[in-house]
Amino acid sequence: MIRTTALAVLLAASFPAFTAEQAKAKVDLTKAKEIAEGICVACHGADGNSQTSANPIIAGQIPEYLYKQLSNFKALDGKPAVRNNAIMGGMVAALSDEDIKSLSVYFSQQKVKPSVAKDEKLLAEGKTLWRRGDFDKGVPACAGCHGPAGAGLPVQYPRLAGQYAEYTASQLKTFRSHERANDSEKVMRDIAGKLSDHQINAVAEYAAGLR
Repeated sequence: MIRTTALAVLLAASFPAFTAEQAKAKVDLTKAKEIAEGICVACHGADGNSQTSANPIIAGQIPEYLYKQLSNFKALDGKPAVRNNAIMGGMVAALSDEDIKSLSVYFSQQKVKPSVAKDEKLLAEGKTLWRRGDFDKGVPACAGCHGPAGAGLPVQYPRLAGQYAEYTASQLKTFRSHERANDSEKVMRDIAGKLSDHQINAVAEYAAGLR
């Protein structure tokens, strides 16, 4: 079983703080708002509160995590994007590094309108996985990296509290299938690979109800 402390060390590289160069990039919240209202609004809402579970709620998300994801969608120097998504790839293609950082900060400052847990039958099992993991399968507690209340651990791990259960479950399944592979040291792929569909749905449902 991966111990929580060891997992934290491995995941730290997945969601690093802004590098010195990135930190110097100018943050233009006015421009970010314009981009959000002109481009992002269709899928995520102008304030990052998506109206459909197919698209994640990004309001209130940790800015470093948003920066990493947006950057990973962009193909650079003739190389394919680290995170393959045709729609998001098209959306970020024309954005500069400063635009991406500005958007990350902008959305992080928006007030989240959280989703809710809907399936009471899944909550008990989801709670156990979140707080204790699954010792028999070698699955660590989600709370070890995402926090007891799912707020994430700035600047390393994303907020999952209030996220659509359907979206969280879909991402765990893409990690499990290795369709999504932008996690350092394959940590999320290894963890998701040990979870059944039922467990994935349970923990995603529990996270949706966290505040």
